[in-house]
Amino acid sequence: MKRIWAALVYLATGLLTAIASWLAIGVLLLSVVVLPLLPITAPYIRRIVDFDRRRLARFAGIELPPPPPLDGPWLHRAQGVLSDPQSRRDGLWLITHALVGTLLGAIAIGVPGALIQQPIAGLFWWAFPGGIENSFNVRVDSWAMALLSVPIAVVLALITAQFPRLARVDATLAARMLAPPKASLEKRLAEVVATRAAALQAHGAELRRIERNLHDGTQNKLVGVVMMLGIAERTLKQNPDNAVQAILRAQDAAGDALEELRNVVRSIHPPVLDDLGLDGAIEALAARCPVPCVLTAEALGRLPAAVEAAAYFAVAEALTNVAKHSGARRAWVSLSIIKEQLTVIVHDDGKGGADEKQGTGLDGIRGRVAALDGSAEITSPEGGPTVLTVVLPAGR
Repeated sequence: MKRIWAALVYLATGLLTAIASWLAIGVLLLSVVVLPLLPITAPYIRRIVDFDRRRLARFAGIELPPPPPLDGPWLHRAQGVLSDPQSRRDGLWLITHALVGTLLGAIAIGVPGALIQQPIAGLFWWAFPGGIENSFNVRVDSWAMALLSVPIAVVLALITAQFPRLARVDATLAARMLAPPKASLEKRLAEVVATRAAALQAHGAELRRIERNLHDGTQNKLVGVVMMLGIAERTLKQNPDNAVQAILRAQDAAGDALEELRNVVRSIHPPVLDDLGLDGAIEALAARCPVPCVLTAEALGRLPAAVEAAAYFAVAEALTNVAKHSGARRAWVSLSIIKEQLTVIVHDDGKGGADEKQGTGLDGIRGRVAALDGSAEITSPEGGPTVLTVVLPAGR
């Protein structure tokens, strides 16, 4: 009985999403005719399909990877809708589910209702003048007609017992149509392997950078401090009047070494992230940007330190590029949590034409983000605009 009830709930909620699919198909057709509407309506249409993915996971335990979010500036969303194979699969699923889901959902709701109504009509027809009209528009006005309700009820009960099988058919269809193709899964596996290798390489490079900075910078300055203190000690014994100047020089050198050490620490994990959180730290970056920058951020809460650092450095590098290379008059930064993923978008109205091979730091952003199993995509056609989209697992 529990399996039948679970299947009934699955099919009945499928009827609701099927009705929503019919509406979405109408909106989709309108968006195709009026193409500028497509980037606006596509994220809302995808929510219907995402609900079906969650419904499938709850009923059958089939977890389908969610597609990347469709957000950001209008042009970015338009490119995502038109180029993403998942959008085409979503559209095909809407059409299929509108037909199949409506049929199965109507059966799931109609058959149990008719099954309950049959014995009521067969037992109590005599209490109503002229009898009772059952769910099949057959009037029960005699005991002979009442007996006919028995085999009908048996047939309806047998159909109800098949609800789990009907639900599995629908779930199998959904899994096949919404799941990424095998080639995509193989590509994703290759990406994971490459990401792991990149993470190890990036980790090694980061350790070498820190070691180099400490050895060539901080260590040299500390050695200089020690030497100056030794000179000050000898000067104090031989000529106490000149010892003060030597001590002051050693003090200045110690201050330089301390500042160098602070710079190394900031390059590992900026203290401002601990003080203000990611949104506050990026708000400070936006305020210091020479190009007027607008920040849009929802309440992010605290995220893993590695995620916050990667997002912070990505925005810092992107705003540096905006100021140095883009010729932009304005820039925008947006932060949001979508499906347990942190999405960071940096958008400017500059001349575009950003090239990762020209030492703009974009390759470094991509490597740092990939090490956390995230993604970084940039679109920068000649004439602009330039849009950097970074997606990181929120890790909550």
